Amino acid sequence: MSKKADNKHDELENVQHALTTSEAFIEKYQKQILTAIGIIVLVVLAILAFRSYYLKPREVAAENEMSKAQAFFAADSFKVALEGNKDILGFKEIASDYSLTASGNLATAYAGICYYKLGQYENAIKYLSQYDGDDAYFSISLIGLTGDAYVELGQVEKGISYFDKAANSKNDVISPIFLKKAGVAYESLNKPEKALELYNKIKDNYPKSNEASDIDKYIARVQK
Repeated sequence: MSKKADNKHDELENVQHALTTSEAFIEKYQKQILTAIGIIVLVVLAILAFRSYYLKPREVAAENEMSKAQAFFAADSFKVALEGNKDILGFKEIASDYSLTASGNLATAYAGICYYKLGQYENAIKYLSQYDGDDAYFSISLIGLTGDAYVELGQVEKGISYFDKAANSKNDVISPIFLKKAGVAYESLNKPEKALELYNKIKDNYPKSNEASDIDKYIARVQK
């Protein structure tokens, strides 16, 4: 028999051995394997049922409650929007009662904004940090607002770190806003050279932004 034929024969034997071993393993542990498969199927079915019969109805209910609270928010009635009244749930309660829904998640952001507007900056930071979203514009704005809250609490350096994070998004609308906020914060810390660096960045990188329209005034102020 040729070497090539020998090799083929060996390969066939190896395959047969592997199949025999697999069959023996399955036969030996058949009960455990079927049990594991059954558990996986039950878990998948439970997840699907949870989503269909619990989460979806809760999401609809949360959206309805959110629309009522948002109407008060739009009217600058931040306390009612946050805490609700006898007729509506506020954002704080929606965030708690519907925490597993997208609307519940959004309610945490609105609650943080309301707390900021009401001057309760520690609560604002608490709720703003709980929001988990991937919508760039909104999420970045919340990061910047967290920086505002820290500045209001006198934690200016920490506030600047949030302004920097928001500015690093390189968004043509948002970045110059928070570069300017960071610059003003550095001025308050008597660090004009840091402020100048950020003001020049606005002038060079975002010349068409609203913040660039009067940036020369800020530059002149820190160059004195």
